[in-house]
Amino acid sequence: MGPEAEPILARLQPVNSSLVRQIFLSALRLATSSPFSNLNDLKPSAQEQLEYMLTEDDDAPLLMADAEIKLEINECVKSLLQTFNNLLDTILDPLHLDGKARNVQVLVFCLTDLAWTCRILKRLESMKEFVSNWVGASDKIVQVVEQTSVASEIIDTRIGIIEVVAKVLEAIKHGSVILQTSKRLHMVKVWLPFVRTTKSLIDSLANNGVDDLKLKIDSDIWELLESAFVSIILALPSGEQAEIITEWLQNQHVIRYPDLTEAFEVWCYRSKVAKRRLSVVGDNHGTTAASFQPSA
Repeated sequence: MGPEAEPILARLQPVNSSLVRQIFLSALRLATSSPFSNLNDLKPSAQEQLEYMLTEDDDAPLLMADAEIKLEINECVKSLLQTFNNLLDTILDPLHLDGKARNVQVLVFCLTDLAWTCRILKRLESMKEFVSNWVGASDKIVQVVEQTSVASEIIDTRIGIIEVVAKVLEAIKHGSVILQTSKRLHMVKVWLPFVRTTKSLIDSLANNGVDDLKLKIDSDIWELLESAFVSIILALPSGEQAEIITEWLQNQHVIRYPDLTEAFEVWCYRSKVAKRRLSVVGDNHGTTAASFQPSA
């Protein structure tokens, strides 16, 4: 490189891993701090840099997430989820109506933090506790939206929720988080109507000439949600599949999203195959196939 580069090269030092760890942990606490914090304007930068530090691109990650780092991340996420759960309870509490509008605004900030948290947890394959918390809070989350009366708050809250729901359902779809059948069914029954209504609302606003960047949810998110619903539905028992598909067919003339055609076709195929197999069994054993329940 020549003699002129030697002074520069002489100043280059190996990255101090201890300092990197300290910076990461400090930034992590800032990135997951309470939405009520006066440091909210710094959080987006902290969150962006934390992702960058963990990203493996052309270079190796600046920091490898060892057991200690993962433990600290999980503790910070627990704290953030506790703040979120407390906000839900406060907003739904009739004794706290005076500060409801303010708390709903804070909830939107919290949802942004949770969406970022999902990206970190997905990278670390640690979505289990987050998904479990979201499943347990699902009914309350929808109630908060239903009780919100200010139009702008409704849109902001719905969009924030959609971004988190997409990541939660993706984790369930891919099996990185295993849930009982009853909980998977609950997730579909709660979030399928919510997602459908939100998509219809956003499309309606866009068709009426409302040009707002916050309404422009990435099309990949809608596609991810649709794919996740189909996969989760097809993993349910056949009777539950039939109930969901029937309700979807009855609403096709009103709202076409999400498209569950694939789930419908697979259910029909499985049901026909199950009926044929049961008929063969009945013929072999002298019984009838008048009553059967196709398996999922």
